[in-house]
Amino acid sequence: MRHRGLTQPSTPHLSIVSIKILMASKLQQLQSKACQASKFVARNGTAYYKQLLEENKQYIQEPATIEKCNELSKQLFFTRLASIPGRTESFWKELDYVKNLWKHRSEVKVEDAGIAALFGLECFAWFCAGEIVGRGFTFTGYYP
Repeated sequence: MRHRGLTQPSTPHLSIVSIKILMASKLQQLQSKACQASKFVARNGTAYYKQLLEENKQYIQEPATIEKCNELSKQLFFTRLASIPGRTESFWKELDYVKNLWKHRSEVKVEDAGIAALFGLECFAWFCAGEIVGRGFTFTGYYP
């Protein structure tokens, strides 16, 4: 239908009340699903825990003492520390590759540029997610 040069929408506008009813219905569905998930975890959580430990028993240190935990944490720290030269070398190789790509950017295919753009977008999305988590799951700012 035309009225004064404007087209009217084919579907009627939802009123505030109907939106609230719809949201309440969705909330009830969500609560029901959460309750089902909670019951599932309560029923099967212990069995899953036991199965997980059984499958990974070769990684469990017995006896689990404070001294053993301290020793393992030191091993992890110094292993990571020892891996820095290898990681640094890999970083410089990657940087040289990017520099070479930039020098020969006229030869870069559209597919490669698209992949690089998607990678950059993914990095930005992870950064934003980290910021939101760091703010206590708020979008507006940090808590005082």
